[in-house]
Amino acid sequence: MSKCVAIITARGGSKRIYKKNIKEFCGKPIIAYSIQAALESGIFDEVMVSTDDKEIAEVAKKYGANVPFFRSEKTADDFATSADVVEEVLIEYRKRGQEFEYACILYP
Repeated sequence: MSKCVAIITARGGSKRIYKKNIKEFCGKPIIAYSIQAALESGIFDEVMVSTDDKEIAEVAKKYGANVPFFRSEKTADDFATSADVVEEVLIEYRKRGQEFEYACILYP
């Protein structure tokens, strides 16, 4: 069992600012800051981005995060909670034979 996973949530369908998580801010996409903080902390066995968007996934991978699967439609809508996303992520990892003792949500 791996110890700790960082789950960075980044839905593509933001209503106010479309794809805000990959908009540039001070020279980098916004999501890059949380990915780099998680990686540099050294406390996570896995740093992953939970997204429903291919472009966000590519940016996340470029900055060192894993995107082993995409969100379902259920957790990609305006009504999904962070708890719904975490539950889905942990279930999907379990299906792939990987479990975590701790999960931490980081927001871009």
